[in-house]
Amino acid sequence: MAFEADAGSVEVAGPVKVFTSSEWAERAFCATCGSALWYRITAPGLMHGQYQIAAGLFDNAGGMAPRLEVYIDKKPAGYALEGGDARRQMTEAEVIEAFAPKE
Repeated sequence: MAFEADAGSVEVAGPVKVFTSSEWAERAFCATCGSALWYRITAPGLMHGQYQIAAGLFDNAGGMAPRLEVYIDKKPAGYALEGGDARRQMTEAEVIEAFAPKE
């Protein structure tokens, strides 16, 4: 699940560990159990500030359809999401081109 938020508009309760995972993003995990919480674009540009949030954090995310699938060329053969035509799918090269800072 993805959404845009202004700096300071997202409030998180609980022990969270955030680290810079690339030149253009950060990742956050629960400091107690290690569950993934979000991936946020930190690089300047169109995607700056966008959060990719784990759907499992919400009580009922079952009715939500995915709109973006990244690293599609790296997913295990046994993984398949329904509705592939209704969402954007990006390869590793496309993700890097879209999100990595430009020199």
